[in-house]
Amino acid sequence: MAIAKSKNIKKFLQGFNVAVLSLLLCICTFAFSADAWASVQIKLTNITYEPCTGDAGKNMVLGGGIMSAKCYMIKGNADNPSGKVVYNADIFGRIYDANGNDAMPERGRLGAVEEIPAGKSAFEIMVAIPAEQPEPLELKQFKASGFAGKVRR
Repeated sequence: MAIAKSKNIKKFLQGFNVAVLSLLLCICTFAFSADAWASVQIKLTNITYEPCTGDAGKNMVLGGGIMSAKCYMIKGNADNPSGKVVYNADIFGRIYDANGNDAMPERGRLGAVEEIPAGKSAFEIMVAIPAEQPEPLELKQFKASGFAGKVRR
């Protein structure tokens, strides 16, 4: 009977060890990869725009090729407070024409920047605005969000 108890205790301890090691592995995996999942909010300032130059945006159209469009480069400064490079940063904002009409009413996400280094840096994205939207454009509520780790797209 003592031998049976000893075998049961031994099996219990082996199972307990496996459970504890599995739990530790899960915790360590989460701890070391949590940064890749953490979204970093990036403040964008000094937002300006200018028409695209050269061949950039030449013959640009919207809506499956049924509306002519103008190409603009939106530029500004990004402040990445994370202390790490942020990858795949999505740029969000609102663009209004000279009459106060939303130039891109169904799009809050305007584009993406592949990498934003830690600290302050410059950024730019290209956007297409319907050709009939009168200038000057008004750029509002610009912000960015990305990940402090490589994310597959």
